[in-house]
Amino acid sequence: PVEDAPRNWEDYKKNYERTFCAQLFRPEVADYEVMPWPDRIYLGRYKKPGSNETEPIWPQYATQMQVMVNSLNQMPAVDARASGPQGVRVMMANTLMFQRLPEHAGYSDPALSNFYGQALPLLKRGIPVEIMHLENAAWPKSWQDAQVVVLSYANMKPPAPEAHAILAQWVKDGGALVYCGRDNDPYQKVPEWWNSDGRQYAAPSQHLFELLGLEKTPAQGEYAVGKGRVCVLRKDPKDFVMKKGGDAQFVACVKKLYEHKNGAGSFAFKNNFYLERGPFTIAAVMDENADEKPLQLEGLFIDLFDPRLPVITQKTVMPDTQAYLYNLARTPDPKQPQVLAGAARPYDEKRSENSYTFAVRGPQGVPNAMRVRVGAKPVNFSATDATGAALADAAFQWDEASKTCLITFMNRSGPVTVSLAW
Repeated sequence: PVEDAPRNWEDYKKNYERTFCAQLFRPEVADYEVMPWPDRIYLGRYKKPGSNETEPIWPQYATQMQVMVNSLNQMPAVDARASGPQGVRVMMANTLMFQRLPEHAGYSDPALSNFYGQALPLLKRGIPVEIMHLENAAWPKSWQDAQVVVLSYANMKPPAPEAHAILAQWVKDGGALVYCGRDNDPYQKVPEWWNSDGRQYAAPSQHLFELLGLEKTPAQGEYAVGKGRVCVLRKDPKDFVMKKGGDAQFVACVKKLYEHKNGAGSFAFKNNFYLERGPFTIAAVMDENADEKPLQLEGLFIDLFDPRLPVITQKTVMPDTQAYLYNLARTPDPKQPQVLAGAARPYDEKRSENSYTFAVRGPQGVPNAMRVRVGAKPVNFSATDATGAALADAAFQWDEASKTCLITFMNRSGPVTVSLAW
């Protein structure tokens, strides 16, 4: 609906690139859902900035959108992880959705600050924070590689007591827990398992602390628990992000527990994230970081966030921006003619010693740009529609450094057959 649309396509583009890269930083996943409501994207109309007039998606952004989505067909799951200290988890529970009101009974949590207060101070410093669900505590794999777990009941409540026993045992076995919260929001007093059926805890955290062998309401500080450690911060996470410099103590606490477990110097801060997945390079540089230097990447790349699909040798990633690149040095089967990137999907590929033919499909009316690797500069090129008629708008440009062609034409509803010979 127009009323729900972003302010303009430039904002939408920036937000989508950020969301797209965030998903790609989950390297164990190779099947993504990143284009909800394609009819809304390509057929919808959106308000122009400062006007009640509407317009469809920008053609160049439609091209970029298709390039990004089609690239996921080539995206492999990998064992590598986003650069930075691994194993920092922020705990979530489904009960968070019931506490989303910005204010209730005099207690405020604007913009879900009690969640973002746990994640953003670390994320902005280049720590690849992961989400862990309290409901999955009984699943052993959810604890795999966990080093430090951050927990707060300022914005959610534990749905059942069993998770506390598992969490407490994990700490006793050598885990590290950071608990943040004053435990004074009104949801602490709702009739629930921690204050019924013989239990008389004023807050659910008291049950957890008791299982950890601590006082029910421990003072702020660091405690040894079995082979592990617990840091209690008597501040709500919103205090970390709603007050300038309010996150220093929290970040120092996470850093100290992490280095106690893994060795001094292993919790290094930076302002960026970087990951390689097959031929794809994903990078992001954080804003709101003391380090404002851009990230410089050098190599031979196709810039997938540019609808012109240029071949570049250097990419400068500025703060609050992301990069999505195809690294030509890591092309699978580099001697095989193939479509490396494009706003249409290739089918029915046929290869010979000196030719490459394929059909493509894409959304009608979306400008198609394709970067195709072949053996040498083509001497013959054609693009024909389903009737065999040549496309008057079809064109190609050769790039000698990358041994690739840039092919452009407007997508048709039916298949377009492309032929190259050299």
